[in-house]
This record gives sequence, C-alpha cells and structure tokens, in this order.
Amino acid sequence: MEERVKFLAMVGAGAVLGSVATVAILKLLPRTVRKECLGEALQSNGLKNYSYPGKEHQGTPNPDLLTDEVVSEQLTRNIQFFGLESQEKVTRSYVVVIGLGGVGSHAASMLLRSGVGRLLLVDFDQVSVSSLNRHAVATREDVGTPKALCLKKHFLSIFPECHVDAKVTLYDSSSEDEILSGNPDFVLDCIDNIDTKVALLAACVRRGLKVLSATGAGARADPTRIRVADLRESTNDPLSRSVRHRLRKDYGIDGGIPVVFSLEKPKAKLLPFKAPSGEEENPSDYQIVPGFRVRIIPVLGTIPAIFGQIMASYVITQLAGFQVQMEPIVNFDMDHYRILHQRLVEHEELLYGTAMQVQVDVDEVMYIVKELWHGRSARDQSTNYVGRGMWRSVNELMLVRWDQTKPASVSNLVLLRFTEAGEHESQSLEDIQREEPEFFARVTSVLKRAKSDFGL
Repeated sequence: MEERVKFLAMVGAGAVLGSVATVAILKLLPRTVRKECLGEALQSNGLKNYSYPGKEHQGTPNPDLLTDEVVSEQLTRNIQFFGLESQEKVTRSYVVVIGLGGVGSHAASMLLRSGVGRLLLVDFDQVSVSSLNRHAVATREDVGTPKALCLKKHFLSIFPECHVDAKVTLYDSSSEDEILSGNPDFVLDCIDNIDTKVALLAACVRRGLKVLSATGAGARADPTRIRVADLRESTNDPLSRSVRHRLRKDYGIDGGIPVVFSLEKPKAKLLPFKAPSGEEENPSDYQIVPGFRVRIIPVLGTIPAIFGQIMASYVITQLAGFQVQMEPIVNFDMDHYRILHQRLVEHEELLYGTAMQVQVDVDEVMYIVKELWHGRSARDQSTNYVGRGMWRSVNELMLVRWDQTKPASVSNLVLLRFTEAGEHESQSLEDIQREEPEFFARVTSVLKRAKSDFGL
C-alpha cells in the first residue's frame, strides 16, 4: 500500500511539473502559434470544431515581428550577422519567387528561413516523383500537389509568421499585373522556359523592379564554378545566350540584370523524347503548355539547390544593405598576370630609373587586376567585352601608380589602357579631383578597399 501511494505521488508530481513546463513554453510562443498548439491539443482530444487563426496571412509584413521572443530566437544568428536594424529590413521585405522547381524551391525556402516577411510563390506545375531529387521540401505525399501550395504548406510549419501567398498560375502578359503588383522589393526569376523568362525580365526592367535571374543549372556537376554577374558576362550557358539575344532583339535591353550561372560547360544534352511505344516522336505533340519543354534535362540535384541558395543569399544581403563583393568574371590566366607584373616593372624602370618601389608580386597583381578592377580599365568598368574579348584586352592594359609620390603598392595601383596611363601620369591628383570628381571618388574608394583587405 505504501509503495502504491509513493508511486501515485510521483506520478502526480510529474504531471504538475509537466503542466508547469508546458505553460512556461507556451508563454514563450507567439500568440498565434500558442493558439495553434492549444487548438491541435483540443482537436486531438475530440473537440473537432475548434479553429485557430494564423494559417492564412494577408497584407504587409508585421514591422514589429522581431519583438516576438520566439521569432527573434529563430532569427538570432541572422541578427548577430547583420545587426538588428538590418535584419528588420529583411523582415519588412516582400519578395516574389517565380518558378518553384529545384532552384526556386531552395531559394524560397532560405528566404523564408532568413526572415523575409512576405513571400509570393508562383508556379503552374505540380510536384512529380522525379522532382524529389532536387526539390527543397517536397515528399512523396506531395506528389501531384501544385508546387506553390506544397511550399506554402511546409512553410507554415517552419516560419508561420511569414505572409505566404501562393498562386498556381503561369506567368504571362495576362498575369503580369497580378504577380508583379504590390511593389515587391525583389523578384526571383527561376523559370527554365525562354519565352516566359524573357517576358518576365523585360517586365521587371520596365517596372523598375529589382530582379535576379537563374540560368541553366541542369547538366552541371561543379559547384565551384557557379557565379553571380551581369547577364552580359555569363558564358558557357546556352540559356543565357538565348535570353541575351531575345532581350536585345525584342526589348532593346542590353544587360543590367544580375544572373546566377555556371562557368562549366553542360555535361549532357536533352534526352530524346520517346512515346509510350518506345519510338522517338516530336516532343511538341505532347506539350501541355505551348512553348514548354517536354524532354528531360539530366540534373544532378545538388546543383540547382546551390543555385537557389546563392540566389537567396544574394537577395538577403541586398535587402539588409550588407555589402558583398562578388567574385568578378575575369578570363585571365597566370601568364596574363605575369605579363602585367613584368610591364609594371619595366615601366617603373623606364620612368623612375629603378623598380625598387614595386611592392607587389604576381599574386598581388592578380588581386589588383581581378578583384579591384575586374580585368578592365579603371576608366571603363562596363561589361562591353567578355570571354575572348577580355582575353585580348590584356594586350592594351598596364598597371601604374595612382599617386606618383607613393610606392607601387597594392593600394596605389590602377589598371589603365596604355594611352590612359600616359594621360594619367601627366596630371596631378589635385587636377583629377577637381576635373573628374566622380572618377576620383570611385578610384579612391576602390583603393581604400585594398587597404582594408590587406590590413594596411
């Protein structure tokens, strides 16, 4: 009898402690989540008619979202990275993601996990079994579900405070206003159809919306060759080439759009289309949506996922106002940097009678040329020449001192064409500052970055 009393006492004490702990935890949760938890508990006990708010979100993001204890804890690593004020910019932002396959689903997922306050998810397609090798959240239970609704369902369990809207629709001229209205802070183009992609990018340019576009992620395997650059600089990518041509031809748009692309040449081609009989047939005869491919592009699932992660990282840092220097696309090899270093030495000997003031080696020349000046003259930072055009341009470039009274160091060298170098050395810095204040300020800012990078 005594043992039974002890046992009941222990059970009672455990129940009390459990109740106290549960109440304490619930008090830490946001009000909407707390109601959801209570509602689910009541439903599991037979109270089927209980309903709880918070499943559907409308309107603009809550500007005070980070004052919520659970939300601030969930985003604490971001807050530590950006600072509270910058993270608030992210939380107040509105981003549209169009195309929710391997690239778009991962981009949208990390935007959500990073605290973006409002998301619009757009895709007309459904989750298929073959989607599962690259989709961010889809499971076998989601097969047959529209991709937009699939993401929204999962997102509500990850960050329910986000205003998630899902549209199961195809982007085209008839849906443009519905999708792009509301003044989004960023639009992510994760579409793999050329006609739709070109129309979307042109609409964003026309509306003055910030847009980031993903190019071909299929048939690639090397994650180290993925880059972010202007559309004009993307190379080895057939999709980029077609988009550039169409934007220029149909809309007069010649660059100015950042894209995520791979420098790697595709490792495989579209698989031949075979009908159920096994015979090869015309894919166009089987299109559900005109203009969209039917044949399958071989895809290593990790690569589109990395594309999406890069897109999310780019957008989040932009929204937070956090400066990130993307690696420039420079098609030089070490021989080119050795040539530029030798030119610098010879020029110093010719001009000053000695090369003793040259304080950079070939590796530092590579940093100066690639990271600071992006392989272009300091007076011409446009992207008019890429690929082999850039490779040939090295024949007319040289490094010279910015301030002739100081040594040729990593923080005092500019890349100029031969003719520009002669003109530069005939002027004083005071003349340049007075006559070309914008150019002076830009070069000074770049060289200041070099000082910071090298701890000078």
